[in-house]
Amino acid sequence: MEHLEFDIAGWAGVNPARDHVLVGVVGSGNLEVMIERAELAGRCAVAIDTSIHGFAPTWRRVVEDFLARHRLGDVRVSINDGGATPAVVGLRLDQAAAEYTGGVR
Repeated sequence: MEHLEFDIAGWAGVNPARDHVLVGVVGSGNLEVMIERAELAGRCAVAIDTSIHGFAPTWRRVVEDFLARHRLGDVRVSINDGGATPAVVGLRLDQAAAEYTGGVR
């Protein structure tokens, strides 16, 4: 397993519908995403555990794009990856954000 951690600038003013959400399951070709409210001065803390080594720059770009699209801030995002394809990664991240924000962007 490879463990990655990123500290990324976020957006202020996000009023989540929930304090935390958990979507997906860890398994072959899938992943689990948890988003939690956190007091991080608007920043986002991201931790990723993945079975695929050597893709830290790619993961960082994916997470930065996700956070920018959903304009999240003051969150802790935890991802447990079981070798998910890029399409599944995007689906689970978007699903988690929709549940966290109550579908509001």
